[in-house]
Amino acid sequence: MKNRLKVLRAERDWNQADLADRLGISRQSINAIETGRYDPSLPLAFRIAALFDCPIEAIFFAD
Repeated sequence: MKNRLKVLRAERDWNQADLADRLGISRQSINAIETGRYDPSLPLAFRIAALFDCPIEAIFFAD
């Protein structure tokens, strides 16, 4: 699964630690999601979408 997480984060001038703090997860998890090494759980994907105020499909998409 690919994602636009890094782009959305950069648009807000947040680093990985900032985003991780807002989501209550580790910075390493953010890095793994951004690089495609880890697909977030559905609840986490919903939290990410809510934080960026957009649908999940606008962040995550099939390869």
